[in-house]
Amino acid sequence: MALENLISIEFTSEELTALDGHLDGIQQVLAGKTVNLTPDQRQQYGSIGNQNKLIVDKAKNYMEQHPNWIPNFLDKTEFDKDYTARQQMEQRTQRLQNLTQQLLDTKTLLDHDNYTNSLSFYRMMRYLAGENEPGSKTVYEDMKVLFSKSARTASTDEQTSA
Repeated sequence: MALENLISIEFTSEELTALDGHLDGIQQVLAGKTVNLTPDQRQQYGSIGNQNKLIVDKAKNYMEQHPNWIPNFLDKTEFDKDYTARQQMEQRTQRLQNLTQQLLDTKTLLDHDNYTNSLSFYRMMRYLAGENEPGSKTVYEDMKVLFSKSARTASTDEQTSA
């Protein structure tokens, strides 16, 4: 019985070159404009949730309506610059997250197909080694070491014998 192939795609070298070129272009545009926070810094600064976005939007709106109420120590020009850049980045981040999720989901199906087929090949090597097919025992023994006797792979070994 043939295995179910969940997905079948391929990229031309031209498509990969174009994709890499676009990613390089994104990196070049963002160079010097983005930062890499440490895990501790990410925890320290957190992320702004929807409720806090509403607070920021409301504060901006009131600052626009009542500029004389803005504290002297608050740099409104910098606030506006940060506000605009944040909106611009959020729009692009959402698009990139969507594309990233599509790539990850597609890779998940490709990984599943590859792993399932590899298990089938391993089962065939085990069978052929048992039948003394020349050369198959070496392949089987080489692959066998990849299956440790942990609980997780024990269930995989049990599946392979089914």
